Amino acid sequence: MMYSKTTLFLIISFIIVTACSDKKHKEVNTKEISKPNVILVITDDQGYGDLGVHGNKIIKTPNIDSFYTESTHLTNFHVGPTCAPTRSGLMTGRYANSTGVWHTVGGWSLLRENEKTLADMFTEAGYKTGGFGKWHLGDNYPFRPEDRGFQETVMHGGGGVQQTPDYWNNTYFNDTYFHNGTPEKYEGYCTDVFFDEAIKFIQTNKDKPFFCYLAPNAPHGPYNVPTAYYDLYKDLDDSILADTQKRFYGMITNIDDNFGKLRAKLSELKIADNTILIFMTDNGTSAGYYNKKGKITGFNSGMRGTKGSEYDGGHRVPFFIYWKDGQITTAKDINTLTAQIDILPTLAELCGIALPKDHLALNGKSIVPILMGKDTVQNRMLVTDSQRIQNPEKWKKSAVMQANWRLVNGKELYNIENDQGQENDIASKNPQKVEAMKAFYEEWWTEVSKDFNEEIYFQIGSKQENPITLTAHDVHGPETMQPWNQIQIREGKSGAGYWSVNIVEDGNYKVSLRRYPIESNLAINATTPKISITDLPGLEKEIPAGKNLEYTKANITFENQITTETSIKDGDTSAVFNVTLKAGKTKLSANFIDAQNQPNVAYYVYIKKI
Repeated sequence: MMYSKTTLFLIISFIIVTACSDKKHKEVNTKEISKPNVILVITDDQGYGDLGVHGNKIIKTPNIDSFYTESTHLTNFHVGPTCAPTRSGLMTGRYANSTGVWHTVGGWSLLRENEKTLADMFTEAGYKTGGFGKWHLGDNYPFRPEDRGFQETVMHGGGGVQQTPDYWNNTYFNDTYFHNGTPEKYEGYCTDVFFDEAIKFIQTNKDKPFFCYLAPNAPHGPYNVPTAYYDLYKDLDDSILADTQKRFYGMITNIDDNFGKLRAKLSELKIADNTILIFMTDNGTSAGYYNKKGKITGFNSGMRGTKGSEYDGGHRVPFFIYWKDGQITTAKDINTLTAQIDILPTLAELCGIALPKDHLALNGKSIVPILMGKDTVQNRMLVTDSQRIQNPEKWKKSAVMQANWRLVNGKELYNIENDQGQENDIASKNPQKVEAMKAFYEEWWTEVSKDFNEEIYFQIGSKQENPITLTAHDVHGPETMQPWNQIQIREGKSGAGYWSVNIVEDGNYKVSLRRYPIESNLAINATTPKISITDLPGLEKEIPAGKNLEYTKANITFENQITTETSIKDGDTSAVFNVTLKAGKTKLSANFIDAQNQPNVAYYVYIKKI
């Protein structure tokens, strides 16, 4: 076949352009494949001393100990003294108090809508993202993990398995968790399930860059654990470990076994070398160390304080990082002061990706230079605190940190280089240091307190979540008046308060109040049987029967809109109100009234736009 010169030129040009395009496409794909995977494992309530490599001679953690010998360790790494604040800082790279998360219940564990997360960052960079285990930054739209950048999720509700927002009657064994927001039954122990689901996600996405957030609820209480793991410690004398601590240690050894299984799977899939693997925890130990009237059991690495404390034992935690292809493989300690707010910018730099779009001002700094041997933040100051109240208070349970210096509650000064137990207050001997650290705190408080008065609202009638479920876990009200776990629900704990809600649009709404959640199928004045240790041998203690609270009435108030009441009949499963509401932000109060005319917050409220 003969071609004209013009035709030949066009054919050759097409071939060249196509070849270049294919080459470019291949280069893009190669670049895409070369992006490192990221797996971030964060356990719940496991402290710095709850690992063999940190000097604990009793606990069995061989897999994490082995990982320690290959990884870089941040030995002066700090988080919040409790779980939700830590997680908000980790997810955003910002101080928890700025994100609206300074509590674990009471409406202040919801990550503000305008915050961007690690999962947002990785999704925008083309990664597959998965979250498994604990979220604790909101269970409703737009706070759910699937609303915040996670594409695949298997998570429990609230701050732990068996808390009020969690699926009814979860016990850590053969539970129902939320798969992409939908309840789904799983067989097995909770930690095993969350690791197994994470591994499935990794297998599915092994040929793509992925971000896997693996956040088991263990070893958070209740300390329910398979008997085989409890048996590893049960015969120890009570002078060494209290019974609860034996269960706690068993939960950690179970985590360790799963961590070993995870690492073996990465090797089997041949993706271990190009995977950034991080192990950390979310606050100080909850049960690894007891000091009761001078009787000490457990181990705390010589630190003062445990979970919730402003002293180092409350917020200094393990952080180990490994990435073979990135040459982070040497077992070495980095003593520079670092924190969970540094992780988002650090992973952005390690992976060569941009921060999330519309991200607010970062408080954390990339520590990549530090990992590579150059200390770029040597004299920085950081603040951590534990508020856990409705209205934050200045200096409350706070620690200003700089290198080895600690200013506690604005008054006490310690240098942990030679006083790790924070026993010797040297504030009077170092007035200039105290004043400098107090001045930093003042600037920090001015920054984080800007939005303290800005309520965070549940969206009522949104297309993304209709109906919506509200629980007493999230009511604003007097301290300790939020029935936050299912034991309290069964026992009939008194509660009070309101939910901040935003009615998305005018319309007719059905509001249903329940004593027990809808999945229980229980009547308002029903009782429900206890679950004994005989029924489920892994329980720490029996789960009590649900009481009949003898409710006779129920009422609701949408502030400045409507107040109405209804009676309760035998066999009613819910108190139902059909109301017309106007769009806008308001406060919802919902209560049951008993035969003595005493009110109690409705533990569960379901609202549907009709």
